[in-house]
Amino acid sequence: MWDRIEPLMPADPVRGRRWADHRRTLEAIAWKYRTCSPWRDLPDELGSFQTAHKRLIRWAVDGTWARILATVLAAADESDDIGWTVSVDSTVCRAHQHAAGARKRGLRTAPNQAITGSDAPAAA
Repeated sequence: MWDRIEPLMPADPVRGRRWADHRRTLEAIAWKYRTCSPWRDLPDELGSFQTAHKRLIRWAVDGTWARILATVLAAADESDDIGWTVSVDSTVCRAHQHAAGARKRGLRTAPNQAITGSDAPAAA
């Protein structure tokens, strides 16, 4: 599959340093989303997590990810590896307990006010 993806990768910049290996960076990004791990936990053999994260953002902005997706889907469709009738994917990444949102509270009523089916106070 890499032989189809490699030509879609952006060229090295004209000025400045050469980019890190695109394949290694792509593997780092895939590892991050496959494991749902934080960027800082990226293994050393996959390179710098800052490089991988910056490249992920850059490729999203310049359309590289859209080109890769179109190419991979075309290759899968060509070899009948994808069923177009139903294609459902679900990915679950556990969040920290404080990332879940605000604390749930019960129904709040005014003091000494009975709860009725309408907005009017209950008859005494």
